[in-house]
Amino acid sequence: MGTHYIYVALCKDNTLYTGYTTNVEKRIMAHNNGTGAKYTKTRRPITLLYAKEYATKSEALKAEYAFKQQTRSQKINYLTGQGVSIRKTAMPIIQLLQQEELS
Repeated sequence: MGTHYIYVALCKDNTLYTGYTTNVEKRIMAHNNGTGAKYTKTRRPITLLYAKEYATKSEALKAEYAFKQQTRSQKINYLTGQGVSIRKTAMPIIQLLQQEELS
């Protein structure tokens, strides 16, 4: 079983990257170490903007595909609707995780 997520990250060049993972923190660290994906390797550092949990891998992969089919403005509208602020100075993943632990 396990937990399945899709995540959206903001790259250094202000592009959005969407992916699937079972461990968001580890995946973001991999991207920032240059081992996460070819796309993000030259666009580091990346900052996690959004992650959503799904019950199954299939559901997560379908959601990832659907999100990737949207235009950039549709993605930004969705993220804004989820309370995400799209800006280059978005909070780093470590700070986000620390805030969650304090909540």
